[in-house]
Amino acid sequence: MSIHRCLVIENDATDDARLLGEWLTEAGLTLEVVRPYAGEALPPDLEGYAAFVVLGGDQHAYPSPSGEPGAPWFPALEGLLRKAVRGQVPTLGVCLGGQLLATAHAGTVASAAAGPEIGAGLVAKRDAADADPLFGLVPMLPDVVQWHYDEITELPLGAVLLAASTDYPHQAFRLGPAAWGLQFHIECDAAMIADWAADLGDRGEAIVARVAELADDLFEVWQPFATRFAALAIGAPLVPGHGPVVPPGARQLPLAGR
Repeated sequence: MSIHRCLVIENDATDDARLLGEWLTEAGLTLEVVRPYAGEALPPDLEGYAAFVVLGGDQHAYPSPSGEPGAPWFPALEGLLRKAVRGQVPTLGVCLGGQLLATAHAGTVASAAAGPEIGAGLVAKRDAADADPLFGLVPMLPDVVQWHYDEITELPLGAVLLAASTDYPHQAFRLGPAAWGLQFHIECDAAMIADWAADLGDRGEAIVARVAELADDLFEVWQPFATRFAALAIGAPLVPGHGPVVPPGARQLPLAGR
């Protein structure tokens, strides 16, 4: 049996692959997680990897006023993201990962003008999403989980905008044929959100309760999305308007406990 390796970069100990990792594994990918915050080295290239996922974190995608990167490994990580796009390696950047996909290709990220966006919300698909292999089957107004203080203010040249919201216009985009950036989170379960919201008091409890309430709706949209991403990485053929054919053996995870 062929092993389809997926490189996962975990930028922050509080944001692991969680549900997304389970879904990708169920769909046939073997995850290899690198934690540079813990001193683990990034690979020099993506040779041998079928897919590439960059997760979120508490850092900024843009340099500090003194010119220091948001994290010491970000320049190398942006280099990997450029190699991924050039090599058409299926790539998914989540929140900070999506922002880094943008900055690696001359897009811009800044502190969100409308302030932090935290908790459950909706985004709206753009017209171009209907023909996208991942977003084509996503509902017009999908539920998402948000937790960001910065925003992508300008997309890279040639990027295709796939989803937006009123105050944050760049919620999802595709760069080239096989790299996607998301401003929102699809990997979180309620326990992860509870950790993030631990110091928010009653507001945090309300945020966690709402995410838990929407768990089934989030699952129904983003588990198939992750399965389509894995199918692309494995090399499943595309069906126009419907994304890739899901590989044999891929199956949904049970809803129990979500």
